[in-house]
Amino acid sequence: MSTLHWAGLVVLAMIAGAVVPFQSAINVNLGRGLGHPLWATLASLLVSVIVLLPIIVALRLPLPSLAFIGKAPLWMWAGGAFGVCFISLALVLLPRLGAAGFMALALAGQVVASLLLDHFGWFGLVERQVTLPKVFGVVLLMGGVVLIQFFDAPAKGLATAG
Repeated sequence: MSTLHWAGLVVLAMIAGAVVPFQSAINVNLGRGLGHPLWATLASLLVSVIVLLPIIVALRLPLPSLAFIGKAPLWMWAGGAFGVCFISLALVLLPRLGAAGFMALALAGQVVASLLLDHFGWFGLVERQVTLPKVFGVVLLMGGVVLIQFFDAPAKGLATAG
């Protein structure tokens, strides 16, 4: 993989991460306006479908294999449930922990879980051994989480929807 290709992938991954706190903050206000975080979760996922369907049509993607749908293991369908879990917990926790605090904790959880997924090759992933430098990286990340979460200026108040 060329350096330019790798750099492009890094930038795209950072953009993917950067949109998450915006999504969460927007959904918090949507939840307040709709009266409950779960309504905002549903609305967010419905908007996802509305945005995604025209893209699928524009790309002229073939329909999924019905044979695969019928024989796929149940765990392959859990991604949607994990999405609901993340969006719903973000709606509840972000106002209490702050955007930076919530995202730092969420990122720490993602990195630890990712190391486990890689190390054991779960869900068909290529096995990538957990090494001492990776563990040290997690320790540094946890230190950053502590700094972000516990050495913050006091909150000035919650914004209201509207």
